Amino acid sequence: MSAAPRTARGEKTRRRLLEAAEDVFAELGYTEASVSRITDRAGVGQGTFYLYFDSKLQLFEELVEDLNRRVRQAMSEGAASATTRLEAERAGFAAFFRFTAEHPALYRVVREAEFVSPGSLRLHYTRIVEGYIDGLRQAQQDGDIGDIDPTVAAWALMGIGEMIGMRWVLWDDGEGTGAVPDHVLDEMMRFIGGALGRGARRSDEEDS
Repeated sequence: MSAAPRTARGEKTRRRLLEAAEDVFAELGYTEASVSRITDRAGVGQGTFYLYFDSKLQLFEELVEDLNRRVRQAMSEGAASATTRLEAERAGFAAFFRFTAEHPALYRVVREAEFVSPGSLRLHYTRIVEGYIDGLRQAQQDGDIGDIDPTVAAWALMGIGEMIGMRWVLWDDGEGTGAVPDHVLDEMMRFIGGALGRGARRSDEEDS
């Protein structure tokens, strides 16, 4: 593996290569993308590429990690001010949909990882789910959600968000706006609220 850049200028060049790779992989797919296309898009020479990455595959795998880190950060920041689990769910999903609209490459890159680098695909999803499970388990302890299996719920919720994002953010059927409409998010959260349950604490308070 190539050494990490030691200077701010080097980090900026590396970031340009990652951003160019995001665009090229999204447009052409992994097979048709080439180092030369990526360096042309980034405005650097091919020799410079190999100062930061050993191969196209390494760049692809690091791009998956980079997108994963940024989408998790966006979701975490979006949900930071929430006071209930359902508020956190809504804010986190809204942040995910905004990120997807700004970085549609996330879907194609992650899906191609299934064939190009299965380990990267698994890492992408498990990193998201690990934090999700912790949040659901804490909400359960707080009585904010019902008695559910946090692991199963985390995977199911992630699947819901991915499919809703694909339909309303990515697909252009003449009605798409590049964003999830409020009424869709409302219905999504109504479904999720029912799935997660009212929570023990709220039920106890209402029965008293």
